[in-house]
Amino acid sequence: MTPEALQAIKDSQIIVGYTSYVKRLGALVDGKEVISSGMTQEVSRGEQAIAAALSGKRVAVVSSGDPGIYGMAGLVMELMHRQGADIQVTVVPGVTALSTAAACLGAPLMHDFAAISLSDLLTPWEVVRKRLEAAATADFVVALYNPASRSRRQGLRECRDILLRHRRPDTPVGIVRNALREGEEVILSTLEAMLEHQIDMSTTVIIGNSSTFTSNGRMVTPRGYRI
Repeated sequence: MTPEALQAIKDSQIIVGYTSYVKRLGALVDGKEVISSGMTQEVSRGEQAIAAALSGKRVAVVSSGDPGIYGMAGLVMELMHRQGADIQVTVVPGVTALSTAAACLGAPLMHDFAAISLSDLLTPWEVVRKRLEAAATADFVVALYNPASRSRRQGLRECRDILLRHRRPDTPVGIVRNALREGEEVILSTLEAMLEHQIDMSTTVIIGNSSTFTSNGRMVTPRGYRI
């Protein structure tokens, strides 16, 4: 959490967010009104946040990581646009999962990369597949969000197979669970062997490009400097 995000939460009167994210705030929510709910309730939370702000309250809508990267910022703005709501909004930047995972692994994002969510809850799998193919063909480092859940495993396998058609089996893959949080687990694997490891919704997967290598337990993608 950045200092600006911390201050925004302290200055707010109402906290709105996914239940598990709100719980991570701990004592920061003491004395504040809290509006929390579970998965798939994002639209309802956004509408409640807007209604509270229109009533004159200072509202903090919390996301994990950065609110503008697979977070709530865009949804809130979409809802405001649809309602014609005139509210002062500040998007407070955070530290997204690919940044924290990359820091745990070394320096795998030093060159061009693509961030792709494997969840087909809001994006049809045909679109996800097309983006994976494009990223694989263009030799992007690929950072995977929402790689797998208990009921959704096939997408990760298909992702791996798509990339294997364009990259060496020994291409480095970094698997980071609970990055910079309690229970952190960092694994260096390969494209061929990545499915042998535990990968779930708390995991960020970074798949190297054709020049990515590992050294002394670190994953590195060269920027291209002549050394």
